[in-house]
Amino acid sequence: MGGFWSFVKKETLHILRDPRTMLIVLGTPVVQLLLFGFAISTEVNNIDVAVVAPHPSEAVRQCVARLEANPYFTLRGGISGAEIDPALRRGDAEAVVVFAADFDRRMECLARGEDDRPAIQLVMDASNTNTALAGAAYLRQALLPQSSALSVFETRLLYNPQMKSAYNFVPGIMGLIFIVICAIMTSVSIVREKETGTMEVLLVSPVRPIRIILAKMIPYFVLSCLNLVTILLLARYVLGVPMSGSIVGIVFTSLLYLALALALGLFISTTADRQITALIISTMLMLLPLIMLSGMVFPIENMPWILRTLSCIVPARWYIDAIRKLMIEGLPFAAVARDFLILAGMTLALVVVALKKFNDKLE
Repeated sequence: MGGFWSFVKKETLHILRDPRTMLIVLGTPVVQLLLFGFAISTEVNNIDVAVVAPHPSEAVRQCVARLEANPYFTLRGGISGAEIDPALRRGDAEAVVVFAADFDRRMECLARGEDDRPAIQLVMDASNTNTALAGAAYLRQALLPQSSALSVFETRLLYNPQMKSAYNFVPGIMGLIFIVICAIMTSVSIVREKETGTMEVLLVSPVRPIRIILAKMIPYFVLSCLNLVTILLLARYVLGVPMSGSIVGIVFTSLLYLALALALGLFISTTADRQITALIISTMLMLLPLIMLSGMVFPIENMPWILRTLSCIVPARWYIDAIRKLMIEGLPFAAVARDFLILAGMTLALVVVALKKFNDKLE
């Protein structure tokens, strides 16, 4: 074991003496988390709204005042009906609220159920469909409460009532970062030894080959643990993501995922003899499916059945699902037992296959 820990110390010093590696390993998670948390956002803010009010009654003025006071909207003033299309085309407004000329009478008729003609028309710029749909929903929420007769149902948003993008992206970026740090960096580190010819020098030492490989992985595992702590602190105190569930469950699930990523890096190192090959395998063949099929960006339920089936072999799918349940929904660890067991099975399978292939290749 003394020789084993000597190799661990050697690899640790090798990483510490390479400032570029340290910058990538420790800086990438922070940059990606802040980028996804702040810059890449599905939230809609500062919607430019114009108003068409042929007869601005007191009820109409109250609606306009409500829009003006709402932080999601920027009121661009009143326009005529003929100016709607030019205003949208010029970009002066993203939405136009058109009040009927007999707004008060129509609202009274709607309240009594005597007339089903709408009292308000929303004209949206749908060149960006996500913004148009979200903006229309925000406008309806701001305008419909003016009439209690129209509030025939109540909507409650659980777990993320503010619809913050960070709540969705933080678990996903955790699944992405740990794969990048553990799998890619570990595989490149091992392949670099083979490419430069120093692996043969290490293998003639009294330490068994498997211990040499594990010794190279341990420093990256420790760095990934530091990244885990950094990510959780940034998510909680910078992005405001709640830690509603079991912190112990989040940590244990993440540690298992780190072990899986290390095994994946070892597996990649058995199939590549050059660093560029390892990077291509890690990015083109692994990273893109991880992003597209893990549920990080696109809901798996909306995918065709063949893609849903393929997503079952993507480890990040099960990790992200478990972290969302633990972190956002506040469920107990028992609720993610299936995800945990699937990750454990994947880890065991990767370790067995990777070590067997690696030993065969050494022979």
